[in-house]
Amino acid sequence: MGDESSAELRRQLNNILAEARGRVTTSRDLAALEQERIRFLGRNGLLAPLFDAIPSLPMAERREIGTVANSTKQAIAQLLEAQVRLVRADVLGERLTTEREDMTLPPRRIRVGRLHPISQTTREVSRVFATMGFETVEGPEIEWDYYNFEALNIPPGHPAREKWDTLWISNPLGDDPSRPLLGRTHTSPMQVRVMEKRKPPIRVVIPGRCYRYEATDAIRESIFFQYEGLAIDEKLTMADLKGVLYSFAR
Repeated sequence: MGDESSAELRRQLNNILAEARGRVTTSRDLAALEQERIRFLGRNGLLAPLFDAIPSLPMAERREIGTVANSTKQAIAQLLEAQVRLVRADVLGERLTTEREDMTLPPRRIRVGRLHPISQTTREVSRVFATMGFETVEGPEIEWDYYNFEALNIPPGHPAREKWDTLWISNPLGDDPSRPLLGRTHTSPMQVRVMEKRKPPIRVVIPGRCYRYEATDAIRESIFFQYEGLAIDEKLTMADLKGVLYSFAR
């Protein structure tokens, strides 16, 4: 009786595997494959009663039939998994073939950042001065002592230097230690640089970040922004300066 029972279980397992191969490999729909999974591997599927019958077999046969049953279950699961991948690939291929990008749709709006209020103000001021013939120039924020002080008639030891709490910077290796570097305390060094490179007439405005060693509080900061202008030409008078300022204010 035991031999007949194990042989019968083996026969049924082989039949179920053959049926699964025929049904699963011909399914071309994900919903249908899900039904096949339930049919063969579900709690009430075709394999369930065969697994339930294994404990009733003689002890010597349980291990062998259990191995066959598990192999059958794994083989059906692999069949289902492979067929699901195949069907999904077919569906994707069909979509790629039949669907086209609608080029009439409006593009997505690209979110961009906004200018900092200081940058906005600087640009607006420069725009106004540009209408009066002034060019905007910018210079280095790390400056030589010569341009920041000496070229502006503020030599070492001059009392005016005491007004600025200067941030001094160690020179790069190999540079001339007699030429001290600093964070510029004002934008005026660019006036010197412009006059070195250009000949009159000159009309420039110079915005920029400046540095001073300040104790930070509600009204003081070690970094601040400055804006200044330079105009050099023949027959310029205070009336020209007043006219520029009035035009800017308007």
